[in-house]
Amino acid sequence: TAVPILRELIEKGEEEAACLELLSNILEVLYKAQKVNPVSSGMAVTPLTSQVKVKKHIQLILEQLLHTVNQRVIALDRENALRSHYVACMTTILSQMDKDHYSSYIKAFPSRPELMDFLMETFILFKDLIGKTVYPSDWMVMNMVQNREFLRAINQFAITLTKMFLSNGSFELQLWNNYFHLAVAFLTQDSLQLENFSQAKRNSILAKYGDMRATIGAAIRDMWYNLGHHKIEFIPGMVGPILEMTLVPELELRKSTIPIFFDMMLCEYQLTKSFSRFEDEILRKLDSEVEGGRGDEQYKQLFESILLSCCQTHPELAKPGENFVELVTGLLERLLDYRAVMNDENKTYSMSCTVNLLNFYKEIDRQAMYIRYLYKLKDLHISYENYTEGAYTLLLHARLLKWSDEANTAPMQGLHSPSLHTQRQLKEALYNQIIDYFDQGKMWEEAIHICKELAEQYESEVFDYEMLSDILQREAKFYEKILKVLRPSPDYFAVGYYGQGFPTFLRNKVFIYRGKEYERREDFEMRLLSPFPNAEKLQSTTPPGQDVTGSPGQYIQCFTVQPAEEAKVRFKDRSIPEQITNFYKANHVQKFSYSRPFRKGAKDPDNEFATMWIERTTFVTAYPLPGILRWFVVTSTTTTIISPLENAIETMMKTNEKIMSEINRHQNDPSLPINPLSMLLNGIVDPAVMGGFAKYETAFFQEPYLQEHPEDTGNIEKLKDLIAWQIPLLAEGIRIHGRKVTEDLRPFHERMEQCFVQLRAKVESQYGVREMVCFEDRRSGRPRSMAWGPDWDRLSHAGDRQVLHTEAAPTPKPAPRPSESEDRKGERKENRSSTFFGYRRQDLRHSISELPEPKDEKRRLSQNMSESSGSSSDGKQPPPSRDAAGAQPTATGLSPSPTGFRGRVKSASKVPPLPRKISPTVYETFLEQSDA
Repeated sequence: TAVPILRELIEKGEEEAACLELLSNILEVLYKAQKVNPVSSGMAVTPLTSQVKVKKHIQLILEQLLHTVNQRVIALDRENALRSHYVACMTTILSQMDKDHYSSYIKAFPSRPELMDFLMETFILFKDLIGKTVYPSDWMVMNMVQNREFLRAINQFAITLTKMFLSNGSFELQLWNNYFHLAVAFLTQDSLQLENFSQAKRNSILAKYGDMRATIGAAIRDMWYNLGHHKIEFIPGMVGPILEMTLVPELELRKSTIPIFFDMMLCEYQLTKSFSRFEDEILRKLDSEVEGGRGDEQYKQLFESILLSCCQTHPELAKPGENFVELVTGLLERLLDYRAVMNDENKTYSMSCTVNLLNFYKEIDRQAMYIRYLYKLKDLHISYENYTEGAYTLLLHARLLKWSDEANTAPMQGLHSPSLHTQRQLKEALYNQIIDYFDQGKMWEEAIHICKELAEQYESEVFDYEMLSDILQREAKFYEKILKVLRPSPDYFAVGYYGQGFPTFLRNKVFIYRGKEYERREDFEMRLLSPFPNAEKLQSTTPPGQDVTGSPGQYIQCFTVQPAEEAKVRFKDRSIPEQITNFYKANHVQKFSYSRPFRKGAKDPDNEFATMWIERTTFVTAYPLPGILRWFVVTSTTTTIISPLENAIETMMKTNEKIMSEINRHQNDPSLPINPLSMLLNGIVDPAVMGGFAKYETAFFQEPYLQEHPEDTGNIEKLKDLIAWQIPLLAEGIRIHGRKVTEDLRPFHERMEQCFVQLRAKVESQYGVREMVCFEDRRSGRPRSMAWGPDWDRLSHAGDRQVLHTEAAPTPKPAPRPSESEDRKGERKENRSSTFFGYRRQDLRHSISELPEPKDEKRRLSQNMSESSGSSSDGKQPPPSRDAAGAQPTATGLSPSPTGFRGRVKSASKVPPLPRKISPTVYETFLEQSDA
């Protein structure tokens, strides 16, 4: 009597509380009637109370109510509190059903389409209830009871699928697809992941309900193998759900389900002779699954071992299967590394793992995934204000695009406007963003390259002169910034990660890091060590042994390295402003060196240079710096031993270069403070301060050394030549110093002049006179600067002699007379000229600061060029050089030297008396100003 009323009320949706109460009463009466023994209770045995009739009534009620309750649950909103009551009722009904109930219920459907609709709706309902849990997660009993009854129902419906919807004429793809998705959703739901629970809770669940994941996993595997030739219809659609199931961290489940992948490979290979669709899908899904937190090292090992063993049983799949397994395990390794550091506060190592992934996707030609990780890397860089690296990262995407109106094939990334439909539009937008990033990173040379490419498009392809004007104006500003904006050179650091405690992408590897502006090594080390609080810093710079690299701990080694500048052919023997050349000394560098001094033989207490050897280690990185990272791994390392003599030659070269650099700086900017130049010059010319190069003379120029090392004759001549060439550089430096020195420091300057007079006479008497050629640069508006031409990196080593090639400087041609417009333009600029320094001392008795300015040198040069420079006033010749021993002057009167200088080689006058000592008061005054 109550059942029809109840069903009508439920369908109308009225008086839901009353409906539930009535339903509860009906079920309670029926439960009691089923359990009561009529004889023992004294009840009259009537048809109503007989066990048989009670069961029939229960079956009738279940058949009538199940469909109605299901429909009502679907109609209710998730937030509606009554939903949980209806689900409880449905669970209760399902718990009362046995196999006979299910069988009779399925048979009761009058037609096959109606049965299929019921199964489809039930699968959708169950999946919805699993995905949007009705009960709170801590209601363990309610959730487990619901899962237990859902599992029984799913298995019963699976039998129906196999019997009625699998044959060729009755196969229903969508129905089977819904079943697989429901089963996987059931297996992967949070309430069944026992490893996330405490041990006590886990034991309780296993004792009462068992591990339902193993049961449903076995059912999924069996249902897959039952599909037969229909399997191909589920590839690649089912690759993702099966992968999600195999990633569940349950060992037996993984062992039983991973072979499904091989079955998929075999199925596709038998039809198409490849399994490319399966491979593409598993690579794409694996990326999102591992990033979402699934997968571990155990899974990687199981995947590799199981699939390799399966492939070996099929010869035709052995080689392609092995390649596929290697591909997937390589991706898994990189994804696991990426996930391990993805959420770290320090994103340094996230960037490294991101680069590993995007390089992997580039190698296997997965452009969409490659671009996806490019933008992840770019966002990381910009968040840390690494604008240069962010620009290089975006440039990789821009290089994939063409200057054409073809449509964009790759998915759009970042914040680009949806209106950028063509590759030209997107590439232009990317280039403008890249220019902004290079500008913020002070990499104006790189921004200029991009501007030139855009300008060519605007001028020759799209004829947009308005945009051409804008981009040329931006380019002009970058040229101006190169010369006028201060741009400090970054420091570079070598960092080694030793020990098994580091992740695989760092373990026992050395990296070269590019420091930030003005970043001290102490600050860099603190930033470096912060992600590894337990790491120990190695104090030695030598590579550690096996006891460190094989230990389970973490050891970090850090020291400063110097960029090894590659020789720029276009800069050689040319007068280039320091602001331009300094950029190339510290950028686009792939080789870095570290010099470790050590002593060989007995130590000389009076002269440490005689036994000072250098162990120079050269590191080569995988890519030039800067790049898409602030660091790159070292791919090769070489070690060279530098002898004391070769070390002396290098030191003299660097000293001469430093003098020239300071002179150029003061010529380009007269407002610079004089103290750095004062200290540099005084440290060289005043023997009381540094001892000068007398230590080299004592160590290498004595007869015993020459007899003991006859192979060093060439290098000794080179060192003498460098000493001689230092004199004209010092002369120009002291002249500038005398012009800018204050009256308070005038006594200090006079003392330095007197020291230089003595030094110059001594050097020229022993090693000859060197005179650098001077001529005016024909380009107006250029800062006055000096240049010399030694080959810096080419030292001769014992057993590997190389002759430095030098060419005579061409005779400068007279500059043409400028036009009136050029004259007016020149008047608006500073009256500056670029020169090759060519200073000749006329009278040693005069003050250096009183000597004539080099503006008269052009006239003097024309006279000197017609003279012979092969002889001097006293008829002596300088010592023969290694490259041109006893060389005679060239046709123009210039003589090349072993160090690459060009100019005149003469003898000198006699040595003047030593100067008087400077007043201590004046010297202290200079030091105070220097400190200030």
